[in-house]
Amino acid sequence: MKELKDKVVLVTGASRGIGQYISQEFAGRGSKVVCVARTMSDGEHPLEGSLTNTVEQIRSLEGEATALSANISDFDQCEQLIEQAKSIYGPIDILVNNAALTYFVPVRQYVLKKWIKSWEVNLHAPFYLSHLVLEDMITKKEGCIVNISSAAAVGPGSGPYEESQNEDIQNKPRKKGGGTCYGAQKAALERFTQGLAEEVYEYGISVTCVSPSLVVPTPGTVFHNLVTGFDDPKGEQPELMAKATVLLAELEIEKISGRVTYSQEILNEFGLLDNPKGRGVDPTIPVSGFSRA
Repeated sequence: MKELKDKVVLVTGASRGIGQYISQEFAGRGSKVVCVARTMSDGEHPLEGSLTNTVEQIRSLEGEATALSANISDFDQCEQLIEQAKSIYGPIDILVNNAALTYFVPVRQYVLKKWIKSWEVNLHAPFYLSHLVLEDMITKKEGCIVNISSAAAVGPGSGPYEESQNEDIQNKPRKKGGGTCYGAQKAALERFTQGLAEEVYEYGISVTCVSPSLVVPTPGTVFHNLVTGFDDPKGEQPELMAKATVLLAELEIEKISGRVTYSQEILNEFGLLDNPKGRGVDPTIPVSGFSRA
């Protein structure tokens, strides 16, 4: 296992949900965490959570963290973000591409500007940030990039399709095909992961990808009715995604680079979770083609 103490970790989408927990988990291991999102203070976004809150929680436990606000859909802002982070802590050792933006809208009804913005955040930004941190990682012959994917990357397969597939977990009507954009982005992110892993393996840089085995109750998933609430018994607590992400950053490159996996699958594989459930461990639940490699 690689030592995480004093490593510089940059986590996007750190104002709430999985990103917040990932930031806290790294800080608890002694890492210096750069928490990135657009929401700096409470009340600036309709959903609960902010960078200020994330960093305050980390510091209350004597962890080291800094909040940096940035619109990662813009390359120039990504450039400024990396320079800011380096000026505070030094070169990035670990990059976690967690931020996501989506709208559950069928393709025929998608507003063009929203479609483009979603792709910029969910796929272009991981490229921008990876591109920007790789030079320092290559120089050091060491580094780690963890991309956060989703079960949405697993397609519905071929038809015919049942109408029941168009209802969410609370049996509320959902527009047919509303997850097409997000699913395509996450499938592309998984392919990006393996392609980049191959490119930088010779430089000692690990690139991996992890998805939740079950839907994680977060402000976003609750808002989109993907879970019934934060205490949904069918959900997966965000701590598991945080622990899986940290594990991927700790593991030696030979053991893990290029791996596309699921939270409970990887934690169980390395003896960190008993009685795993959901995608990656339940053979009746479909998994991504990339996760089978």
